[in-house]
Amino acid sequence: QVQLVESGGGLVQAGGSLRLSCAASGNIFSITSMAWYRQAPGKQRDLVATIITGGRTNYANSVKGRFTLSRDNAKNTVYLQMNSLELEDTAVYYCNFGYRDSSMKYFEVWGQGTLVTVSS
Repeated sequence: QVQLVESGGGLVQAGGSLRLSCAASGNIFSITSMAWYRQAPGKQRDLVATIITGGRTNYANSVKGRFTLSRDNAKNTVYLQMNSLELEDTAVYYCNFGYRDSSMKYFEVWGQGTLVTVSS
């Protein structure tokens, strides 16, 4: 089994920055995609940013220019650098990995979520 451990959430003032981390451990042969989602209270879970094999990244329009996704392949870790945070960024942030295990089966796994609260 593969587990994702997230860290880096917290309380920050509007205009501030946070960096989220998500590290994977377990039976991983290769990671095909890494993504961050977020879910605000009473709303659906939405895609924030994703990076796929080859390094191509995509961002939600609401975070373009403010958030940057990066990865450390050696550590099976993805980061989300969040700058110029806005009140609307308040949410629980979840990471999601698509991966193949040693038997080449494909799986998706979610992190437990980390709360980001932006205050005025």
